Amino acid sequence: MVRSSRAAFRDELDARQRAALLSWLAFTATFGAVRGVTYAIRSGRGPFRNLSVGGEHLHHYMWGIGMLAGVGAIAVAGEDAQRRHPAVALSYGSGLALIVDEFALLLDLRDVYWAKQGRISVDLGIGGIASAGSYFAALPVIRAVRRDVRRDVRRSPPPGLNPGPGGPSKHSNLPGCGRIETCSRRGISPPFTAP
Repeated sequence: MVRSSRAAFRDELDARQRAALLSWLAFTATFGAVRGVTYAIRSGRGPFRNLSVGGEHLHHYMWGIGMLAGVGAIAVAGEDAQRRHPAVALSYGSGLALIVDEFALLLDLRDVYWAKQGRISVDLGIGGIASAGSYFAALPVIRAVRRDVRRDVRRSPPPGLNPGPGGPSKHSNLPGCGRIETCSRRGISPPFTAP
């Protein structure tokens, strides 16, 4: 399954589709991780603490802006190979998630992250967008893996149909498999070959 997924990712998607898929996956993972870390900080669990410099809290949207600025610099001044590197797509998705997670703060210009109006709209809206985006971006890969699995299932004979040379064959008991050409059309190996 992993090998098939990698092959589909490489063979079934063009460079833009691979970048879109990686960006959405990074967005979703980062959004979930940031939400988990901020809840842990608020409840005082785990090793995480707020980051402050000179008494000022550094919001995580700042890191997102820095990441998007780096992606923008690569897009403007980088070579084609640099722009198409998977790290650029991953950085874009992660940076965007860091910004969007604090969108309510940026919109109201006050810290409403834990207020009802700041949390519910961001959680539901972005969580839904991230889930749907991940699904639609991964759809070509899912289709290719499904096609490969179906092809592999059709290639392998059902148990008991291929007893080996000289053994009894139950093959002719299958409906429509009384003749070699019928079996071949159905994708089933004939039980014998004519001399």
